[in-house]
Amino acid sequence: MAIVIPNRLLDGIILSFIKRNNLYRRVITEQAKAFFGISEPTIYPVLRRLRNNRFLSVYSRPFQGRTRNYYQITSSGKSELKVIKKEWQIFSTKMNQVMGEENEQNN
Repeated sequence: MAIVIPNRLLDGIILSFIKRNNLYRRVITEQAKAFFGISEPTIYPVLRRLRNNRFLSVYSRPFQGRTRNYYQITSSGKSELKVIKKEWQIFSTKMNQVMGEENEQNN
């Protein structure tokens, strides 16, 4: 994807993935790459930032002789996600007004 995704939207993307299901880092990375082409090194700081801001918590579970750390959205994270979604709706509405089909018909 040629458009650079701002940190605010990266936060929203990751929170949205984790809100659906508690996930471990590899699955989060795979989903981010599949949907948006986001690279693995981009995900680590996002997860760290969300955890430091207490929007995510982490718990461990054994899996095939190893331990997996799962990320879980907190109540603060759910509130933050609602704010990000509202901001996105406002922004995307304005982008559609500026770049939408109405402008295409005039050209």
